[in-house]
Amino acid sequence: MAAKVKKGDQVVVIAGKDKGKKGEVLRVLPEEARVVVQGVNVVTKHTRPSMTSQGGLVRQEGAVHVSNVALVDPKSSKPTRVGFKTLDDGRKIRIARRSGEQIDR
Repeated sequence: MAAKVKKGDQVVVIAGKDKGKKGEVLRVLPEEARVVVQGVNVVTKHTRPSMTSQGGLVRQEGAVHVSNVALVDPKSSKPTRVGFKTLDDGRKIRIARRSGEQIDR
């Protein structure tokens, strides 16, 4: 099955404590059905000092379930569902359901 959300996509959070926030997908975890979005679900992690890092409190993004994010429509900048279309040359591309705009570059 093709991925509906990929690394580098602009998404908006549609549910949860960060509802309404927009950000870029930094990582996709397909086996867990989760994505890491820049500036969303920021958690504070306590780290021990090691040879490479000083230790202390580190703020980083936590994973969000993929059902809680929606892709941003390239035309209207609003949340949209994702559809698929096969081009004449055989390539399968993602399209925004809201506007019909092509998402894949």
